[in-house]
Amino acid sequence: MDVSDLRKRILRALDDARVDQASRRTERDEAQRAYEQFLETVAVPLLRQAQGILKAEGQLFTVHAPAGSAKLASDSSAQTFLEFSFDGSGDRPTVLGRVSRARGRQRVVVDERPVAAGKGVGQVTEEDVAAFLVAELQKLVGR
Repeated sequence: MDVSDLRKRILRALDDARVDQASRRTERDEAQRAYEQFLETVAVPLLRQAQGILKAEGQLFTVHAPAGSAKLASDSSAQTFLEFSFDGSGDRPTVLGRVSRARGRQRVVVDERPVAAGKGVGQVTEEDVAAFLVAELQKLVGR
């Protein structure tokens, strides 16, 4: 193979990689902004509603909304909670749901999965979050 042809191919591949990387960075930034909006308008209000319902049923939970996540934590165990977070590490940014359950004194079980598989951050709806919340709450309050 001619060195100049190989050089052209390599330079083209490097340019394509730079463009692809810039595109992914832009997509991740847009998804991060959509995630902040999701927290403010969907996740935190829904968790606050769930907190009120659980309190009325004798289950004490507290909503925490530090920057970048939303958490519904059990008042009886700091290691028992349901949390929403942003995952920008994969090919497509997504909203992750993490459930941590304390089992006994030393054992903690943590499950993590996308809240709405196949949907981008801006496409996650209140219904998606409610379905995730209801399914996972059974694990948190069940003893």
